[in-house]
Amino acid sequence: MKFAKPQRFQVIGFWLSMPFITFALSYILYEDRIFHDWKPWLATYPLIYLIGYFSWRSHVSYDHYFQGKFPGLDHTNKRVLYKSLVNFIVMTPSILLIFFVYDWFHILGYSIGENDLKYGYLVGLSVNIIFQTLWEVVYILDKYKETAAEKEMIDQMQLQQEFDNLKQKVNPHFLFNCFNTLSSLITEDKEQAEKFLDELSKVYRYLLRNNESGMSTVEQELNFIKSYFKLIKTRHGQGVELAVDVNAAYKEYVLPSLSLQLLVENAVKHNIISKQDPIQINISTNGKGYLTVENNLNKKLSKGESTGIGLANIREKYKLLNRNDVVVKEEKDKFVVSLPLIA
Repeated sequence: MKFAKPQRFQVIGFWLSMPFITFALSYILYEDRIFHDWKPWLATYPLIYLIGYFSWRSHVSYDHYFQGKFPGLDHTNKRVLYKSLVNFIVMTPSILLIFFVYDWFHILGYSIGENDLKYGYLVGLSVNIIFQTLWEVVYILDKYKETAAEKEMIDQMQLQQEFDNLKQKVNPHFLFNCFNTLSSLITEDKEQAEKFLDELSKVYRYLLRNNESGMSTVEQELNFIKSYFKLIKTRHGQGVELAVDVNAAYKEYVLPSLSLQLLVENAVKHNIISKQDPIQINISTNGKGYLTVENNLNKKLSKGESTGIGLANIREKYKLLNRNDVVVKEEKDKFVVSLPLIA
C-alpha cells in the first residue's frame, strides 16, 4: 500500500499526541500497574506506537484522498462528512486491534475487561475529532489563501487584458476604420449608420465592464460577439461569415471573458478576406462541455503586429481555474479551438 506523504503539521501532531494516546491505552490495559512496574511500559509503547503509526499514515492517506476528490471550499460539508467516516474505517479497527492483540497473546496476563473497548474507543474518538478538526481547519485556511492568490492573479490579468483590448481597439487605426465606415454610412445609409453606432457602443461597453468578475456566461459572450461581429461584417461584407449553434443547456455555463472575441479577431486578423473565399467562423457546442470556435484557413503571407493576448492569454486564464484542457488544432484547411465550459 502506498501512503500519501504527510504534511509537516501532521507529523508534528503525531509525535505530540502519541505519548498521551499510549499512556491512556496503557492505563486501560494495565491500570495502576503502570505506576510501579516497568514491564507494561516495555510491552505497550513499542506495539502501540507501531500500530498507531500505520493507523496515522492510513488516516493521512484517507484525508488526502477526499481532499483530492472534494477540493473546493464549496465541497466542505461533503468532505467533512466523508472524513468523519475515518473513525469507523481507520480509528476503530486500530483501537480494537490493539486490545485484541494483547488479549490474544495474553501479554503480561492481559484479558479484555468489560469496559476496555469502550474506553479505548473513546480515547481514539477524542483524538480523531481533535486532529481531524485541526487538519480540516488548516486545509480550509490554505484553500482560502490559494483562492485569494488566484483571484488576485486573475484580477491582475483581467486589468491587463482590458488595457490591452482597449489599447488594441482604441487606437488611431481602429478608430479611423470605424469612423471611416460610419462616415460612409451616414452619407449612404443613415439607418445603417445608426445601427453601426449602436453596435459600436455595445462593444465598448462590454469591453469596459468585462473585467468586473473576469468570467462571463456563454449567453453574455455570444450576445457580445454578435455585436462585435456586426462591426466586422459592416467593414468586410461578404468576406466573413459567422454561424452560431450553441445548445441552450450551456447558456448559463461560464468561461473567461472575451475568449470568443480573441478567437474571432484572430480568425479575421490572420487570414485573407475575400468574397470569393470568405472566412467562415463557426461557434458551437459539442455536447461534452466544450465550446468550439472553428474557422477555415487562408493565411496571410505576413502576420500583423500581435498584442500577445490571444491563445496564450486564454490558456493562462484556464490554468488559474485549474483547467488545462483547452484544445487547439490546426489542420490543413481549418483552425479549431475548444474551450471547456465551467458549470
